[in-house]
Amino acid sequence: MSDTVDAVVIGTGAGGAPLLARLAQAGLRVVALEAGAKHDPEQHPADEVAAAKIYWMDERISGGSAGQAFGGNNSGRAVGGSMLHWGAFCPRPDARDLRLAADQGVGADWPLTLDALQPWLEQVEAEIGVSGPAHYPWDPSRRYAMPPPARNAPAQIMARACDALGLRATDAPAAVLTRSRTEPTLRLPCINCGHCHQGCRTGAKGSMDVTYLPDAVRAGAEIRAGAMAHGFEQKRGRITAVLYQAGGREHRLHTGAVFLCAGGVETPRLLLHTGLANRSDQVGRNYMAHVACQVWGRFAEPTRMNTGYPSALISEDMLRPADADFRGGYLMQSLGVLPVTWAASVARARNLWGPALVDAIRAYPYMAGIGINGECLPAPGNRLTLADEIDATGMPKARIDFSYGPNELAMERHAIALMTRLWQEAGASDIYSLRRSAHTIGTCRMGTDPATSVVDPYGRSHDVPNLWVCDNSVFPSAMPANPALTIMALSLRTAKAFVDSPR
Repeated sequence: MSDTVDAVVIGTGAGGAPLLARLAQAGLRVVALEAGAKHDPEQHPADEVAAAKIYWMDERISGGSAGQAFGGNNSGRAVGGSMLHWGAFCPRPDARDLRLAADQGVGADWPLTLDALQPWLEQVEAEIGVSGPAHYPWDPSRRYAMPPPARNAPAQIMARACDALGLRATDAPAAVLTRSRTEPTLRLPCINCGHCHQGCRTGAKGSMDVTYLPDAVRAGAEIRAGAMAHGFEQKRGRITAVLYQAGGREHRLHTGAVFLCAGGVETPRLLLHTGLANRSDQVGRNYMAHVACQVWGRFAEPTRMNTGYPSALISEDMLRPADADFRGGYLMQSLGVLPVTWAASVARARNLWGPALVDAIRAYPYMAGIGINGECLPAPGNRLTLADEIDATGMPKARIDFSYGPNELAMERHAIALMTRLWQEAGASDIYSLRRSAHTIGTCRMGTDPATSVVDPYGRSHDVPNLWVCDNSVFPSAMPANPALTIMALSLRTAKAFVDSPR
């Protein structure tokens, strides 16, 4: 089966959804291909196990000394992508993090400044609905349209501890409505159910299924769910068609342009599988994941961290710590984690089994956590390649090798020491730390030099003129800020560049 469109968008998450809306609003005939199913937001279950249907659970092979967990940790497979189980934590990037090489002599700089990105960040915040404090300590000029969600118990505990140690902390910017919105459609405010990572049942979270994707459909875009892209056809150096599987059949979709927005794993996997856009040999290289260690403690009074917005407090005081023995920095956030996820982390971090594990799990109603998102430097050994094993589509599985280097290990030590002090100050007992990493970043780096990057500063392939990449794979550095807000901002910027460019 085949048909013809102006553009194909592969992936409907933070990278694909905003530009899909903008391309359709510009009058283009555009189709989005999404490997996952479409889900009614009202049917998202308040259940950690049942929510696995929105995660990308296909096997990926992890290697290295800090091999990553995938699935619900960082990958989505549904209309709306991983934004369905996104925690809605929405800090902006820091200008220094886009110039890490220039300022600190490590990593790679972005080929654009924060000033160039700022209007797009503000536009996303307005369009999806980001709430935040009236005064943001690290950027007094910043304004949010809505007040923040109520602080849950872990956020309140972290706020008191930070105050006692002289650290600044405030309500975290969150893509969560705290007031009803009626335009373009009715969305109701957050009910503090605590299930942000299982898909928002009320539409209060600014995920793509209730924001940019409905905008795109209203403007005439088509979304094809259950459509797994696995190949391209080319003529005279340009892509002429996308090949995909859906409903047990092979399909061919002729197109004038392709926007690859499948994330830091599936985007490079498809490019390596098809051999496209890799004249620089940079596809799959520069893989990064945020240092995301956590510290947990037990408190005398119940915390019930399963209720309320999970990450309600933030501190950016450690973006450049004065006593750091590492480059870059990290931000801290309060944590509210649901029981199954928390129990699994306890078993892993403390190597508990049998009655000892049961006793630890019984402490859940009294536990609270604090965690970080930290910079990660690119390293030659950290990369994505194709494995020898083949999946159901006939494509090789992705193999991701990832290890912490000296900088990440030093940052982790610093963060664990500080967070342990905070929890001691707060009166916690039974304090322990958990090593983890988060997000998939950097495998199709953007830059101005075709020899060292995959795409230009607007996401256009250096090698294939009608191929654009827009997701966290294009990030030159990890940046401590969660990537979602920046991905959406880049998506709007890429869409404008495409619409304004000659074709």
